[in-house]
Amino acid sequence: MITKILSDSEQDIEVAAQILKNGGLVAFPTETVYGLGGNALEASASQAIYAAKGRPSDNPLIVHIADTASVYELATEVPETAKTLMEAFWPGPLTIILPKADIVPKETTGGLDTVAIRFPSHPAAMELIRRSGVYIAAPSANTSGRPSPTTAKHVKEDMDGRIDAIIDGGAVGIGIESTIVDLTSDIPTILRPGFITKKNLEDIIGEVRIDPAIIHPDPSLRPKAPGMKYTHYAPVGELTVVEKTDIAVPTDARFKDEDSAAVADMINDLYNKKKEEGSKVLILAPEEHCHFYNNEDTIAVGSIDSGITVAARLYAALRECDERGAEFIYSESFKDCEIGGAIMNRLLKAAGQRIIHV
Repeated sequence: MITKILSDSEQDIEVAAQILKNGGLVAFPTETVYGLGGNALEASASQAIYAAKGRPSDNPLIVHIADTASVYELATEVPETAKTLMEAFWPGPLTIILPKADIVPKETTGGLDTVAIRFPSHPAAMELIRRSGVYIAAPSANTSGRPSPTTAKHVKEDMDGRIDAIIDGGAVGIGIESTIVDLTSDIPTILRPGFITKKNLEDIIGEVRIDPAIIHPDPSLRPKAPGMKYTHYAPVGELTVVEKTDIAVPTDARFKDEDSAAVADMINDLYNKKKEEGSKVLILAPEEHCHFYNNEDTIAVGSIDSGITVAARLYAALRECDERGAEFIYSESFKDCEIGGAIMNRLLKAAGQRIIHV
């Protein structure tokens, strides 16, 4: 198969729309990451997505829509909580889970009786959905387990020859996948953290729970949402996160400096030992801390003062580790950043939950 590289012009989006109408697969930009799209109501298209990604078929796909009215066709029940969240956060990086309608095949939902729905805000994504006239099932456009793509170049690395086309819309804005909220129980439950935080949700709808599987993943559970069961976002090299143990200390700048120095000392010790063994080692750190480390082997991942810059850079940094042949990677923690919970969810999954506390 030859994969076409398309622009985000109206003419090229129309070409991509025709591919989707004919049952093909198209990768396209969203405000979060690039998605790999197929007709959500065609079982064969969902099966083709799983095949292209090498993804287990019990991992649900998110259905992307271009208007809120579509929810009432895809779901059998739309509670007031869902309506409130749709009004507050759509279009945008929020996915809601509702009981599925019969028109949604179980090949799209990973065999579940629920459906995950999102209304993306990226103009190319919205235009593609509208022009194609289909609801688009779209996981991230990477092979299963790899870091999610934030540029068309990343998509091409994984999907060239596997799918029909890629729409190049430049680098995405947010850089991590949408927040997923399950609305099928009495209390809304976050199944995947994202740019929209627990506090953002509670400010609108009151009490919100976090699924325990986010904190302590259980491989024996059947996933209700993408990213809950399998290792995700992982580079080829062995990634380890190094984090300062939480202790009750004053929030004085000198204590934060001491924490950063302690983490840096540990990372440098680990780095030096692996280098002495002849291994290729890289370090991930916020730009403010790069001076602690060997300059040539350190990759800056945004700023500690702006979590959105960390999120936007994270997956690209993990892919850069692969490009540079890293066998071992040591990363600082980003838990104290804005949207730190979502960032650390992705980073720890990439590390296989491998973490060292200093």
